[in-house]
Amino acid sequence: MEVKERALGELQQAANLAELNDLRVKYLGKKGELTEIMKGMGKLSAEERPLLGQLANEVRDAIGAILEEKKEALEASALEAQLRSQTIDVTLPGRTLAKGNKHPLTQIIEQIEDIFIGLGFEIAEGPELETDYYNFEALNLPKDHPARDMQDSFYVTEDLLMRTHTSPNQARVMEAKQGEVPVKIICPGRVYRRDDDDATHSHVFTQIEGLVIGKDIRMSDLKGILLAFSREMFGDDVQIRLRPSFFPFTEPSAEVDVTCAVCKGKGCRVCKETGWLEILGSGMVHPKVLEMSGYDSEKYTGFAFGMGVERIAMLKYGIEDIRHFYNNDIRFLRQFNRR
Repeated sequence: MEVKERALGELQQAANLAELNDLRVKYLGKKGELTEIMKGMGKLSAEERPLLGQLANEVRDAIGAILEEKKEALEASALEAQLRSQTIDVTLPGRTLAKGNKHPLTQIIEQIEDIFIGLGFEIAEGPELETDYYNFEALNLPKDHPARDMQDSFYVTEDLLMRTHTSPNQARVMEAKQGEVPVKIICPGRVYRRDDDDATHSHVFTQIEGLVIGKDIRMSDLKGILLAFSREMFGDDVQIRLRPSFFPFTEPSAEVDVTCAVCKGKGCRVCKETGWLEILGSGMVHPKVLEMSGYDSEKYTGFAFGMGVERIAMLKYGIEDIRHFYNNDIRFLRQFNRR
Protein backbone atom coordinates (compact mmCIF):
# COMPACT_ATOMS: atom_id res chain seq x y z
CA MET A 1 0.00 0.00 0.00
CA GLU A 2 1.41 3.40 -1.03
CA VAL A 3 0.59 5.08 2.33
CA LYS A 4 2.52 2.40 4.21
CA GLU A 5 5.66 2.73 2.11
CA ARG A 6 5.60 6.51 2.29
CA ALA A 7 4.95 6.55 6.04
CA LEU A 8 7.70 4.04 6.83
CA GLY A 9 10.18 5.98 4.74
CA GLU A 10 9.40 9.30 6.41
CA LEU A 11 9.49 7.74 9.88
CA GLN A 12 12.98 6.40 9.25
CA GLN A 13 14.11 9.92 8.30
CA ALA A 14 12.70 11.63 11.45
CA ALA A 15 15.57 13.46 13.17
CA ASN A 16 13.94 14.17 16.53
CA LEU A 17 10.93 13.48 18.72
CA ALA A 18 9.05 16.56 17.51
CA GLU A 19 9.27 15.43 13.84
CA LEU A 20 8.27 11.91 14.88
CA ASN A 21 5.15 13.20 16.64
CA ASP A 22 4.21 15.29 13.58
CA LEU A 23 4.36 12.13 11.40
CA ARG A 24 2.22 10.21 13.89
CA VAL A 25 -0.44 12.88 13.65
CA LYS A 26 -0.08 13.00 9.85
CA TYR A 27 -0.80 9.31 9.38
CA LEU A 28 -2.61 8.08 12.51
CA GLY A 29 -4.28 11.20 13.88
CA LYS A 30 -8.01 11.95 13.76
CA LYS A 31 -7.52 13.70 10.45
CA GLY A 32 -4.58 11.56 9.35
CA GLU A 33 -4.27 9.86 5.94
CA LEU A 34 -5.05 6.38 7.22
CA THR A 35 -8.09 7.67 9.12
CA GLU A 36 -9.39 9.38 5.96
CA ILE A 37 -9.01 6.13 4.04
CA MET A 38 -10.98 4.26 6.68
CA LYS A 39 -13.76 6.87 6.46
CA GLY A 40 -14.18 5.97 2.76
CA MET A 41 -15.05 2.34 3.49
CA GLY A 42 -18.75 3.18 3.37
CA LYS A 43 -18.55 3.66 -0.39
CA LEU A 44 -17.18 0.15 -0.95
CA SER A 45 -19.12 -3.04 -1.60
CA ALA A 46 -19.76 -5.56 1.16
CA GLU A 47 -17.07 -7.86 -0.28
CA GLU A 48 -14.38 -5.07 -0.44
CA ARG A 49 -14.87 -3.64 3.05
CA PRO A 50 -13.33 -6.55 5.01
CA LEU A 51 -10.32 -6.59 2.71
CA LEU A 52 -9.72 -2.86 3.11
CA GLY A 53 -10.26 -3.05 6.86
CA GLN A 54 -7.74 -5.86 7.22
CA LEU A 55 -5.21 -4.02 5.07
CA ALA A 56 -5.71 -0.76 7.00
CA ASN A 57 -5.14 -2.54 10.32
CA GLU A 58 -1.94 -4.12 9.02
CA VAL A 59 -0.68 -0.71 7.88
CA ARG A 60 -1.64 0.88 11.24
CA ASP A 61 0.20 -1.86 13.14
CA ALA A 62 3.28 -1.52 10.93
CA ILE A 63 3.39 2.27 11.34
CA GLY A 64 2.79 1.93 15.11
CA ALA A 65 5.66 -0.53 15.48
CA ILE A 66 8.06 1.71 13.58
CA LEU A 67 6.88 4.73 15.61
CA GLU A 68 7.62 2.97 18.89
CA GLU A 69 11.00 1.69 17.71
CA LYS A 70 12.01 5.10 16.38
CA LYS A 71 10.79 6.84 19.54
CA GLU A 72 12.95 4.63 21.75
CA ALA A 73 15.97 5.27 19.55
CA LEU A 74 15.47 9.04 19.54
CA GLU A 75 14.90 9.16 23.32
CA ALA A 76 18.09 7.19 23.93
CA SER A 77 19.98 9.54 21.63
CA ALA A 78 18.56 12.63 23.33
CA LEU A 79 19.50 11.26 26.78
CA GLU A 80 23.03 10.51 25.63
CA ALA A 81 23.39 14.03 24.24
CA GLN A 82 22.11 15.51 27.51
CA LEU A 83 24.55 13.46 29.57
CA ARG A 84 27.43 14.54 27.36
CA SER A 85 26.46 18.21 27.75
CA GLN A 86 26.16 17.88 31.55
CA THR A 87 29.30 15.94 32.16
CA ILE A 88 30.92 16.88 35.48
CA ASP A 89 34.66 17.26 35.58
CA VAL A 90 35.43 15.50 38.85
CA THR A 91 39.01 16.80 38.75
CA LEU A 92 37.87 20.41 39.27
CA PRO A 93 38.40 21.78 42.81
CA GLY A 94 35.27 21.92 44.97
CA ARG A 95 33.49 25.11 45.92
CA THR A 96 33.65 25.92 49.63
CA LEU A 97 30.25 26.73 51.09
CA ALA A 98 30.22 29.82 53.24
CA LYS A 99 29.50 28.99 56.87
CA GLY A 100 27.25 31.16 58.94
CA ASN A 101 27.96 32.34 62.47
CA LYS A 102 25.95 33.60 65.40
CA HIS A 103 24.57 37.09 65.10
CA PRO A 104 26.46 39.58 67.33
CA LEU A 105 23.29 40.24 69.35
CA THR A 106 22.88 36.51 69.97
CA GLN A 107 26.49 36.34 71.11
CA ILE A 108 25.99 39.25 73.52
CA ILE A 109 22.74 37.76 74.89
CA GLU A 110 24.45 34.42 75.54
CA GLN A 111 27.41 36.17 77.15
CA ILE A 112 25.12 38.18 79.46
CA GLU A 113 23.14 35.05 80.32
CA ASP A 114 26.34 33.16 81.15
CA ILE A 115 27.49 35.96 83.45
CA PHE A 116 24.24 36.09 85.42
CA ILE A 117 23.83 32.31 85.55
CA GLY A 118 27.28 32.30 87.11
CA LEU A 119 25.94 34.76 89.70
CA GLY A 120 23.08 32.41 90.57
CA PHE A 121 20.33 33.83 88.38
CA GLU A 122 17.73 31.86 86.44
CA ILE A 123 16.32 32.75 83.01
CA ALA A 124 12.61 33.57 82.72
CA GLU A 125 10.79 34.16 79.44
CA GLY A 126 7.30 35.38 78.60
CA PRO A 127 4.98 36.36 75.73
CA GLU A 128 5.75 39.24 73.39
CA LEU A 129 2.02 39.93 73.02
CA GLU A 130 1.21 41.09 76.53
CA THR A 131 -1.80 42.28 78.50
CA ASP A 132 -2.07 45.86 79.67
CA TYR A 133 -2.19 44.59 83.25
CA TYR A 134 1.19 42.85 83.25
CA ASN A 135 2.88 45.41 81.00
CA PHE A 136 1.74 48.44 83.02
CA GLU A 137 -0.64 48.03 85.96
CA ALA A 138 1.27 45.27 87.77
CA LEU A 139 4.35 47.52 87.53
CA ASN A 140 2.75 50.49 89.29
CA LEU A 141 1.55 52.12 86.05
CA PRO A 142 -2.25 52.48 86.28
CA LYS A 143 -4.18 53.55 83.20
CA ASP A 144 -4.03 57.26 84.06
CA HIS A 145 -0.34 57.27 85.03
CA PRO A 146 1.63 59.99 83.16
CA ALA A 147 4.70 57.74 82.88
CA ARG A 148 2.84 55.66 80.28
CA ASP A 149 3.67 58.47 77.87
CA MET A 150 7.34 57.50 78.22
CA GLN A 151 6.59 54.33 76.25
CA ASP A 152 4.59 54.91 73.06
CA SER A 153 3.08 51.48 72.57
CA PHE A 154 1.78 49.20 69.81
CA TYR A 155 -1.74 48.27 70.93
CA VAL A 156 -3.48 45.33 69.26
CA THR A 157 -6.71 45.69 71.22
CA GLU A 158 -7.66 47.89 74.15
CA ASP A 159 -6.18 45.31 76.51
CA LEU A 160 -3.44 43.68 74.39
CA LEU A 161 -0.21 45.26 73.19
CA MET A 162 3.27 44.32 72.07
CA ARG A 163 5.28 44.45 75.28
CA THR A 164 7.31 47.63 75.75
CA HIS A 165 9.82 45.97 78.11
CA THR A 166 10.47 42.52 79.56
CA SER A 167 9.39 43.62 83.04
CA PRO A 168 6.03 41.81 82.62
CA ASN A 169 8.02 38.58 82.93
CA GLN A 170 9.10 39.72 86.40
CA ALA A 171 5.48 40.34 87.44
CA ARG A 172 4.45 36.93 86.09
CA VAL A 173 7.25 35.16 87.98
CA MET A 174 6.45 36.96 91.24
CA GLU A 175 2.78 36.11 90.86
CA ALA A 176 3.61 32.44 90.19
CA LYS A 177 5.91 32.32 93.24
CA GLN A 178 2.98 33.38 95.46
CA GLY A 179 5.16 35.30 97.87
CA GLU A 180 7.97 32.76 98.08
CA VAL A 181 11.64 33.79 98.10
CA PRO A 182 14.28 33.92 96.88
CA VAL A 183 13.57 35.31 93.41
CA LYS A 184 16.65 35.76 91.26
CA ILE A 185 15.93 35.96 87.54
CA ILE A 186 16.87 37.68 84.30
CA CYS A 187 14.35 38.15 81.49
CA PRO A 188 15.73 38.44 77.94
CA GLY A 189 13.59 39.13 74.88
CA ARG A 190 12.43 41.45 72.11
CA VAL A 191 10.40 44.53 72.98
CA TYR A 192 8.44 46.99 70.85
CA ARG A 193 7.94 50.75 71.00
CA ARG A 194 6.66 53.22 68.46
CA ASP A 195 9.81 55.12 67.57
CA ASP A 196 11.52 56.63 64.55
CA ASP A 197 14.41 54.39 63.51
CA ASP A 198 17.76 56.17 63.38
CA ALA A 199 21.36 55.51 64.38
CA THR A 200 20.48 55.04 68.06
CA HIS A 201 16.77 54.10 68.06
CA SER A 202 14.72 51.16 66.75
CA HIS A 203 11.04 50.29 67.07
CA VAL A 204 12.10 46.70 67.84
CA PHE A 205 15.03 45.99 70.13
CA THR A 206 16.24 43.51 72.73
CA GLN A 207 16.16 43.91 76.50
CA ILE A 208 17.46 41.91 79.42
CA GLU A 209 15.94 42.76 82.77
CA GLY A 210 16.85 41.35 86.15
CA LEU A 211 15.03 40.93 89.46
CA VAL A 212 16.12 39.86 92.94
CA ILE A 213 13.73 39.56 95.90
CA GLY A 214 14.50 38.34 99.39
CA LYS A 215 15.12 39.43 102.96
CA ASP A 216 17.43 42.37 103.63
CA ILE A 217 18.14 43.09 99.94
CA ARG A 218 19.84 46.49 99.74
CA MET A 219 21.00 49.02 97.17
CA SER A 220 24.57 47.93 97.91
CA ASP A 221 23.66 44.41 96.71
CA LEU A 222 22.41 45.91 93.45
CA LYS A 223 25.64 47.85 92.99
CA GLY A 224 27.76 44.78 93.72
CA ILE A 225 25.90 42.65 91.15
CA LEU A 226 26.11 45.34 88.48
CA LEU A 227 29.82 45.96 89.16
CA ALA A 228 30.53 42.22 88.79
CA PHE A 229 28.53 42.12 85.56
CA SER A 230 30.23 45.21 84.11
CA ARG A 231 33.73 43.90 84.78
CA GLU A 232 32.91 40.54 83.20
CA MET A 233 31.45 42.29 80.16
CA PHE A 234 33.84 45.24 79.66
CA GLY A 235 37.04 44.39 81.57
CA ASP A 236 38.41 44.09 85.10
CA ASP A 237 39.45 47.76 85.32
CA VAL A 238 35.93 49.09 84.71
CA GLN A 239 34.26 51.25 87.34
CA ILE A 240 30.55 52.06 87.62
CA ARG A 241 28.54 54.94 89.05
CA LEU A 242 24.87 55.25 89.94
CA ARG A 243 23.01 58.49 89.16
CA PRO A 244 19.57 59.26 90.64
CA SER A 245 16.75 58.74 88.15
CA PHE A 246 13.04 57.87 88.00
CA PHE A 247 11.24 54.67 87.07
CA PRO A 248 7.64 54.01 88.17
CA PHE A 249 8.38 50.45 89.33
CA THR A 250 11.49 51.19 91.40
CA GLU A 251 12.15 53.57 94.30
CA PRO A 252 14.83 54.79 94.63
CA SER A 253 15.93 54.52 90.99
CA ALA A 254 19.30 54.99 89.34
CA GLU A 255 20.93 55.14 85.94
CA VAL A 256 24.16 53.13 85.79
CA ASP A 257 27.26 54.31 83.91
CA VAL A 258 30.54 52.53 83.22
CA THR A 259 33.90 54.10 82.55
CA CYS A 260 34.42 54.63 78.81
CA ALA A 261 36.16 51.64 77.26
CA VAL A 262 37.82 53.86 74.64
CA CYS A 263 39.47 56.49 76.83
CA LYS A 264 39.44 54.58 80.15
CA GLY A 265 37.58 57.42 81.83
CA LYS A 266 39.81 60.26 80.63
CA GLY A 267 37.23 61.77 78.26
CA CYS A 268 36.89 61.40 74.49
CA ARG A 269 34.50 61.90 71.58
CA VAL A 270 32.71 58.60 72.26
CA CYS A 271 31.80 59.52 75.86
CA LYS A 272 31.39 63.22 75.00
CA GLU A 273 34.40 64.04 77.18
CA THR A 274 32.67 62.81 80.35
CA GLY A 275 34.62 59.59 80.79
CA TRP A 276 31.35 57.68 81.38
CA LEU A 277 28.89 55.72 79.25
CA GLU A 278 25.33 54.89 80.32
CA ILE A 279 24.49 51.17 80.14
CA LEU A 280 21.26 50.50 82.07
CA GLY A 281 18.57 51.61 84.51
CA SER A 282 18.00 50.12 87.94
CA GLY A 283 16.55 50.59 91.40
CA MET A 284 14.89 49.04 94.43
CA VAL A 285 11.55 47.38 93.62
CA HIS A 286 8.67 49.68 94.52
CA PRO A 287 6.65 48.39 97.53
CA LYS A 288 3.43 48.61 95.49
CA VAL A 289 4.89 46.30 92.83
CA LEU A 290 5.80 43.77 95.51
CA GLU A 291 2.36 43.94 97.10
CA MET A 292 0.45 43.61 93.81
CA SER A 293 2.34 40.35 93.15
CA GLY A 294 1.68 38.90 96.59
CA TYR A 295 4.80 39.91 98.56
CA ASP A 296 4.87 41.52 101.98
CA SER A 297 6.79 44.74 101.39
CA GLU A 298 7.45 45.04 105.14
CA LYS A 299 9.19 41.67 105.14
CA TYR A 300 10.85 41.51 101.73
CA THR A 301 12.76 43.90 99.52
CA GLY A 302 14.30 43.58 96.11
CA PHE A 303 16.09 45.29 93.25
CA ALA A 304 15.58 45.32 89.49
CA PHE A 305 17.58 46.44 86.48
CA GLY A 306 17.12 46.58 82.73
CA MET A 307 19.54 46.94 79.84
CA GLY A 308 19.30 47.20 76.08
CA VAL A 309 21.32 44.45 74.43
CA GLU A 310 21.98 46.61 71.36
CA ARG A 311 23.32 49.35 73.65
CA ILE A 312 25.68 46.91 75.35
CA ALA A 313 26.88 45.53 71.99
CA MET A 314 27.42 49.03 70.57
CA LEU A 315 29.52 50.04 73.57
CA LYS A 316 31.49 46.79 73.66
CA TYR A 317 32.32 46.74 69.95
CA GLY A 318 32.34 50.47 69.16
CA ILE A 319 29.35 50.28 66.78
CA GLU A 320 27.86 53.70 66.01
CA ASP A 321 24.63 52.74 64.22
CA ILE A 322 22.04 50.35 65.68
CA ARG A 323 20.67 49.65 62.19
CA HIS A 324 23.76 47.58 61.37
CA PHE A 325 22.30 44.80 63.54
CA TYR A 326 19.22 44.46 61.32
CA ASN A 327 20.47 45.16 57.78
CA ASN A 328 21.82 41.61 57.23
CA ASP A 329 25.01 42.96 55.68
CA ILE A 330 27.32 39.95 55.55
CA ARG A 331 30.38 42.22 55.68
CA PHE A 332 29.26 43.55 59.06
CA LEU A 333 28.24 40.17 60.46
CA ARG A 334 31.51 38.47 59.47
CA GLN A 335 33.38 40.73 61.89
CA PHE A 336 31.82 38.79 64.76
CA ASN A 337 32.72 35.28 63.61
CA ARG A 338 34.14 33.47 66.63
CA ARG A 339 35.49 30.44 64.76
